[in-house]
This record gives sequence, structure tokens and C-alpha cells, in this order.
Amino acid sequence: MSSEQSAPGASPRAPRPGTQKSSGAVTKKGERAAKEKPATVLPLLGEEEPKSPEEYQCSGVLETDFAELCTRWGYTDFPKVVNRPRPHPPFVPSASLSEKATLDDPRLSGSCSLNSLESKYVFFRPTIQVELEQEDSKSVKEIYIRGWKVEERILGIFSKCLPPLTQLQAINFWKVGLTDKTLTTFIELLPLCSSTLRKVSLEGNPLREQSYHKLMALDSTIAHLSLRNNNIDDRGAKLLGQALSTLHSCNRTLVSLNLGFNHIGDEGAGYIADGLRLNRSLLWLSLAHNRIQDKGALKLAEVLRAFELTHTEVVERRRLLLEKGTQERSRSPSSSRHGDSKMDREKSQMVGISNSALVDKTDKTQTMKTPKGLGKKKEKSWELAKKEEKSGSGQSPTQGTPKKEDATKAGKGKVTIPEQKPSRVKGIKIGSREKRSILPESELVVEATEVINPLLEPVEHRDGKVFMPGNKVLLHLNLLRNCITEVGLEGFLATVQYQLQFSKAKSVSKGPVGLLWLSLAKNCFAPQCPAYAIIQELMLPRDPIKAKLREDEAIAFFP
Repeated sequence: MSSEQSAPGASPRAPRPGTQKSSGAVTKKGERAAKEKPATVLPLLGEEEPKSPEEYQCSGVLETDFAELCTRWGYTDFPKVVNRPRPHPPFVPSASLSEKATLDDPRLSGSCSLNSLESKYVFFRPTIQVELEQEDSKSVKEIYIRGWKVEERILGIFSKCLPPLTQLQAINFWKVGLTDKTLTTFIELLPLCSSTLRKVSLEGNPLREQSYHKLMALDSTIAHLSLRNNNIDDRGAKLLGQALSTLHSCNRTLVSLNLGFNHIGDEGAGYIADGLRLNRSLLWLSLAHNRIQDKGALKLAEVLRAFELTHTEVVERRRLLLEKGTQERSRSPSSSRHGDSKMDREKSQMVGISNSALVDKTDKTQTMKTPKGLGKKKEKSWELAKKEEKSGSGQSPTQGTPKKEDATKAGKGKVTIPEQKPSRVKGIKIGSREKRSILPESELVVEATEVINPLLEPVEHRDGKVFMPGNKVLLHLNLLRNCITEVGLEGFLATVQYQLQFSKAKSVSKGPVGLLWLSLAKNCFAPQCPAYAIIQELMLPRDPIKAKLREDEAIAFFP
């Protein structure tokens, strides 16, 4: 029984290996189906495809636009846009000893340490700091990026989200790992931004090719440029000097240039001085913390007082003068012809009107009883008007102008007054189309030759040489912490004395007056040096900040 029971009992257990194989086969099919399932199920679920960044329309809110564009570009972790932290007010220790004792509580100290760790961690995370105008998220005024690498893709995102910022005024990049390629991309981005963008700061970004001069191109709109701590040497200074001005081109928009904390030596300072020869827009220049010695200092001091023109500059000046003369001669005949024809027509019309008015008046006066003297005067005035009508028909306005005697006679007859006043009004109305096509072009050409070219400024001829009065537009020059000795100081002393004489001679007329602030401290000379003391004494009344402080002090003492 036991064997019989075991046999039928063994028979149902026998197919188990088969069933295990079949179940194994089923699981393999399930795995295969699970692997194939995502490819077939995704379209059925209707999941959205990744959107392209080109299709996104920016809203003008930098925080939203930057986050959305980074997501579309495939960034999972990207910098956040935060408000720029303001400096904290100074701490005043006014707590008592009892209050200090409560700070020793371990729970408070633990929470403070956690907060400090979190704040330090957040501080080192990459961020885009912004300054807002009136706490409006759409009115970003300045952008600060510090301490993280700005790649070309990030600049591509900026090219989309920065143009809608209509109040953007400044962009500051500090140690962002720029290269010559990314700098070119950044420069191409600037014209897309708002016209209010005037300040660019690239500090701590040394470039191999030192192509910072591209920021000062002729079509650039940057007014304030800071290039501190970029390892700029004499080669880079040469490119920057050529960007300031050459014989045939000049930067007209840059107002301030900061080249502090670089490696510029005497040769580089000479190139910067060459750029200042014909530049009339730069007001503020800093070359602090460089390697400039006496030779470079003398070059800089030379261009700020009367300096001799080179042979090529003299030739270019003569060419400009000839070109200006030919333009004036070519404009004067055409304008006089148009003026002659118009004035002749206007005179004939006005004299005809005056004659008809006089005839009516004489007819009326003949019927009335008048004194004999008045009648004779009016007859004489009518004859004078007739003579002017005959003589003025073939003369130009300059030839037809009466002399002093004629003017007095005409004043007695009171006939020439209605000729002058209506002719001006009618001349504008009748000849407005022709004058619009002539006057604006001539005015633009005059401005281009007189204002843009410093070579056309008044010069002095001494001993067969031509001397320009020098650059009087530069107001601020900082040469702090260089290697200048008393030899270089003598050059700046001569410059300051010359500019003082120049400003006194032209005190009545308006125009540039020269340096108002000059910093030569921390160089290779003693502070008690006589030349340095004289420079300080001469520059003290010219410094507007110190003059304002003295005025405030005087008001405080003598209200």
C-alpha cells in the first residue's frame, strides 16, 4: 500500500520540472515584453517631446527666461538668478554680559553653525546676481557673474534672454574663464542688448591673444570699460592704444578705461600715450598697479601738453585742410545760386507789393490836404523803391545790400522794412524743399571736419615745427603704485604747469581744461619730494571733490 500510494503520489510530482521550464519560458517572454513595452507605450501615453530653445519667447523676467532656456538646452543643474546682496551695516556691540551668556546655549550655537554652513554652501554655488530698478523683476539694471565658467552655450542663452531687458546698464564678469572665442561671442551679443548698456567689466579673465581691443571697436557703444587683473602686457597695450586712436580712426564713445593690476611697462605706456594723441572722448584712465617707469611716464606727460606733430601727422593735417577747403568751395557756389534765384523772386514780388501799396497811398493822400514836405518825402521814397527794384533784379543778396548811407535814407522813407521781414518768412515757405536738400548735408560735413579730426585744432609753429596744444580732454589719470622716480615727476610737473597757464588764458571761453585729478602716490620717490609737493599744491584747487569738501566745511563753520 505504501508502494502503491507512493507511485500515484510520485506521478503528480513528475511533471514539475516541465512546468518549471514552461514558467521559465513565460518569464523570459515577460521580460522581453517589458523591454519592448516603453518603446510602444510612450507614444500611446502622449508624452511631450523636448521643446527647442529657439521657439521660446522671452517674457523679460530674467529669472524665468534663464531657467526655461537652460531646461530646454538640457541643463539639469544651472545657476539661479538672485538679487545682489547689499553690504551689511557695521556691527555695534551694545549687548550686555547677560545677553552674551544666553548665546552660549548649545541649541542656539548648533542652529547657528548649521545656518552658517548652509550660507557658506549657498555662497559658493554659481549664481547670477542682479540689481533691480525699484524692485521690479523686469527692470534688471546690472548683472554680476563671479567665479564660475561661462561657456558658449550659456552665452547663447544670454543672447536670447538679455535683449528683452530694456533697462540693462552694466555687465560684470569676474573670473568666468573667458577665452578669445567666447569673448568674440560675447562681443557679438552686445549689439543685441538694450541701448542703455554702457558699462562692461571683464576682470580676472586673462586671454592668450589679448583681444580686449575688440570691445573698443569703432561701432562699439561701450562708455565704461574695466579690464583689471587680466595680465595685459605691452603687446595688449599696443592693441588698446591703437583702438583709442590712430591717424585715420578714433574711438568716440569710450569715456573711462581701467587697466589697473596688469603687466604694462614703459613700452605699453608709450602705446597708450600714442592713443591719447588724437583721442578726444576718454575722460578717465587708470594705469595703477602696473610696471611703468620714467620713460613711460614721460610719454604720458608729453601728450597732455603741447607736443610736436610727426611728419605723417603733418601730411595728414594738410590733406584734411585741403579737403575742407574744396568742400567749402564746392558748397558755396551752389548755395549762392539757389539763394540768388530765390531772393530775386522774393524781392520782385515784395517790391511789386510795396509799389502797389504806395500808389494806393499816394492817390489817397493827393485827395486829402497834407503838408508839402510830407508829399515830397513820399515821392522820394517811391522813386527810391523803383530804383531798388531795377537794380536788385540782377544782383545777389550780398551785392544788393545797402550801404550805411542808403540804409539811413531808406529808414527815413520807411520803405525797406516791409521788404526784409516778409522776405525771410516767405523764403522759408517757398524754398523749404530746396533748402532741406542742401543745408543738412553741408552742416553734417562741417561737423565731421571740425569736431571729429583733432588734427584740425589750432596749432603753433616754432622753429619750423608744428605743435598741437595737447590732450585737454582727459580729466582723471591714476598712476598709483608704479615704478616712477623723480625724473618722471618732472615731466608731470611741467604738464600741470602748462595746463594751468592754458586754462588761465582761456578762462572766459568754454572748453576742456585738462587734468582735475592726478594720482602719483606709492611710486619710487619720497613723499617729501619737492616736485611731488608742488604737483599736489597745484592740483589741490583743481580737484572738484576736495573743493566741494572745503565748501561744506566752510558752510559748517560759518553758517
